[in-house]
Amino acid sequence: MNIALTYDLRSHYLQLGFSQEQTAEFDSPATIEAISAALSELGHIPVEIGHARELARRLVGGERWDLVFNIAEGLHGPGREALIPALLDAYRIPYTFSDPCVMALSLHKGFTKNILRDSGLATPDFVLVREQEDIDSIDLPYPLFAKPVAEGTGKGISGASRIETPADLRSSCLDLLSRYRQPVLVEEYLPGREFTVGILGSGGRSSVLGTLEVIIRAQGEKGVYTYLNKENCEELVEYRPVRRGRAGQPATDVDTITGVEELALRAWRVLGCRDAGRVDIRLDGLGTPSILELNPLAGLHPTHSDLPMISAAAGMGYRELIGRIVASAMERVEPQEAQSSGPAPRQAGRSIQTAPAFSK
Repeated sequence: MNIALTYDLRSHYLQLGFSQEQTAEFDSPATIEAISAALSELGHIPVEIGHARELARRLVGGERWDLVFNIAEGLHGPGREALIPALLDAYRIPYTFSDPCVMALSLHKGFTKNILRDSGLATPDFVLVREQEDIDSIDLPYPLFAKPVAEGTGKGISGASRIETPADLRSSCLDLLSRYRQPVLVEEYLPGREFTVGILGSGGRSSVLGTLEVIIRAQGEKGVYTYLNKENCEELVEYRPVRRGRAGQPATDVDTITGVEELALRAWRVLGCRDAGRVDIRLDGLGTPSILELNPLAGLHPTHSDLPMISAAAGMGYRELIGRIVASAMERVEPQEAQSSGPAPRQAGRSIQTAPAFSK
């Protein structure tokens, strides 16, 4: 198949003057090269497109592909991850990962938590601070945790995100409102262990790929998976694979991992996520798992991103992971739709340049 790749390249936006933090979710050349190589090894023809405007230009020019492998995060607004899926829906071109509704919903942590809570799934109690006046009405037990409602890769999360006093709450909320110009999610802080669970597949065919425990090392920012910790994860974070039934594990730990993975899979299915992604879960003070976030557009750097690390720990190589994602996406395509239409695609030129970090 001719498979187009859509993505946002970090070095491109850095050259335009955007900051390291503004581009934290974007990808490196190594990620694009790894996906292209995996697709080629699987017998497909990868066509590198790039960001949403380039995709729109080429669609208007008449190009079509059998499938689009989409990892573009977008730059502006809470619906930014939904932009390319919506554009491809307009042209009836199949693509990997979730649809525009799920992408927009999952990026907004407050809306996501409302649906999870209404579905009976555990998530920390929370409020949304849309303006300064909302801070005084917060009635949640301390400690609390504050973060922008629609960011990823730890943007806006620092050691100051864990809040102990009303004065700290006001200071943190005002700072985040000013810097990110979006609502602030304030939720109960969970003091327990943190996990990220990899999921493969869609709907009833989805299953847990594996789980990593996220452990902040002594030199990292304590107790919080912050932007700094994520950007420097090779030095500051240990990602420890965990498996149910591993020899020597205490029965209580097996029960914990079982609960974490079952909760993650239920959340994935409730939101209607597709193909592959991650669910982040943390334990409360009693050791009960609770959902922090869902990531239906997980990073795919072969050695830096969580999902490929989970895959490798589970014994699944990178090429097989990419193949499973493509196969899951193609399950939604009727046979007659799986053939290219319109002019033959042009192979994209390789003008990508080195970037200093990678999307998680």
